[in-house]
Amino acid sequence: INAMPESELLAAVLELRSTSILVTAFIILFAAPIAWSMARLVTRPLRALVFEAEAIRRFEFKNPIEVKSLVLEVHELGTTMADMKRTIHRFLDISRAVALEDNFDRLLPMLLKETLSAANADAGVLYLVDGEQLIPVAAMRGNDTFEERLASISTAAAGPLFSQAVQTGTSCSAELGATDIEIGGLGGLFANGAIKHGLAVPLLNRRQQLVGAMLLLRRTPIDSAQISFIKALTGSAATSLETRELIKAQKELFEALIHLIASAIDAKSHYTAGHCERVPEIAKLLARAACDDMSGVFKDFKLDDAEWESLHVAAWLHDCGKITTPEYVVDKATKLETIYDRIHEIRMRFEVLKRDAEIASLKAVANGADEERARALLVGELTQLDDDYRFVALCNEGGEFMAPDKVEHLRQIANRTWLRTLDDRLGLSHEERERKSYAQPSVLPAIEKLLADKPEHIIERRAQDRLIDNGKWGFRMETPPNLYNRGELYNLSISRGTLAEEERYKINEHIMQTLIMLSKLPFPKHLRQVPEIAGGHHEKMNGTGYPKRLTKDEMSVLARIMAIADIFEALTAVDRPYKKGKTLSETIKIMSFMAKDAHIDADLFALFLRSGAYLDYAEKYMQKEQIDTVDVERHLSI
Repeated sequence: INAMPESELLAAVLELRSTSILVTAFIILFAAPIAWSMARLVTRPLRALVFEAEAIRRFEFKNPIEVKSLVLEVHELGTTMADMKRTIHRFLDISRAVALEDNFDRLLPMLLKETLSAANADAGVLYLVDGEQLIPVAAMRGNDTFEERLASISTAAAGPLFSQAVQTGTSCSAELGATDIEIGGLGGLFANGAIKHGLAVPLLNRRQQLVGAMLLLRRTPIDSAQISFIKALTGSAATSLETRELIKAQKELFEALIHLIASAIDAKSHYTAGHCERVPEIAKLLARAACDDMSGVFKDFKLDDAEWESLHVAAWLHDCGKITTPEYVVDKATKLETIYDRIHEIRMRFEVLKRDAEIASLKAVANGADEERARALLVGELTQLDDDYRFVALCNEGGEFMAPDKVEHLRQIANRTWLRTLDDRLGLSHEERERKSYAQPSVLPAIEKLLADKPEHIIERRAQDRLIDNGKWGFRMETPPNLYNRGELYNLSISRGTLAEEERYKINEHIMQTLIMLSKLPFPKHLRQVPEIAGGHHEKMNGTGYPKRLTKDEMSVLARIMAIADIFEALTAVDRPYKKGKTLSETIKIMSFMAKDAHIDADLFALFLRSGAYLDYAEKYMQKEQIDTVDVERHLSI
């Protein structure tokens, strides 16, 4: 036995071992691909879910999640992630839509509609808080706006559902009772009788104060998951709502301030009353005509909401600089008028000369002169004084051109003298006394000229009276050395109108003040064009206007529109005491020659006529007797 070979002794075992090894190897080689395939089958949905999770992390929601798996847990995970992706996508879409809507009145129904869709609700009402009341501002049934008027709800006496939501500050869901329906006047929303359940959602601002509430109506109770989503959605919406409400309130305040400034300017001078209110109407009519022009020069001209707002603000504030112009300059109706008409002083001097003439005549008769001859001389002297005063008074009216011969006649009258016996430095203000200090006091009685240009008539331009440009504003207006010159002969010699050079500059200065004032306002980005639009209405297309001497190509279309609107209103206005309002035909005739001379934009003026914008304005703001026939084609040919 000990000598038997091992191979023979263990032959069966060794054969069995070899067979087992071969079978095991074969099984392993056969099972590995199957195991690998099964593993791939199981892990493929997991890899897809990893990819989708990464897409969600990058806020990519284009493709829906469609992952199917034989493993129950993986399948449920895919379904959950798909729901999550849809929910996040919808939340972001709604938040984005709400954030992009600038119009507060359009935002409210949009907010309600999106919330109704998210809650699968059949109807709903959005309320805003006003004091102690919840005011309905939007209502929908299905996809349609609910037009019936709903009742306001007192926060202190709301129905059970609303009271609980308002008091706790949390969303409340319950079946609506008769009290809720009656207090809210919601009967119209229940026309089909199928809606029974309600969800009251309070809208809280950042300080957790109630700013509004939503009532969502459904046929079936709402589940907790939807309530959580609605709470998150309305929380974001409430913040957006608060922001938009603040913006709306600021816009309303800004609009009120604009009207306040314009009204103050119009009220300051009855000569320009209503001007700031009417110019925007003309400007908007012409701008609308330009936007509607489909085939002409302005076929590509369009205005968005921001540009319309810019035009509106600029048109109302185009003369805001006039608030710095003294009214006795704006209202100067005669050449000698300041705060009062100084023609009364001159008339009194003529009265003194007439009394002196009578006294001299009586003294001559008393001293033995021939009475008839003395009386004849007196009548001639009085007649001459009456004629001279009448001429001076007519010159003061400023209605006629002062030809050189008239100025010379005025100088001859001015050389007449009268006797002053009282000190003219008594009872004066500090400033006037200081101006008189430049000349030596006269010895009384003093002989003075009938009309005089005295040193105290000159009011020098101080440093604070100068608009220092330094190239910052681009003004190109010559500044007179004096602020005012109230010389009597100087003012009576004004060739046209009633304004001296200094006073005309002071009035024209309002446009510079307008540009400076508006440029200093921190306008938001979309209103940055307001100063340019408002400040260009005295420019001319040929570069001879003021204050910057801009040409047509240097001005925006809206600025050129403002120039036409300002001129048209000024010519047709009937509330100017110094002139009558012109008829339509007279106004269009004047403006057609202004267009020909490149004072106004000829293309815009032609559009103004062709579109009928001038007539639309006339029918609304002009008197019937001013509205006559205008030959549009003839004026267009000019």
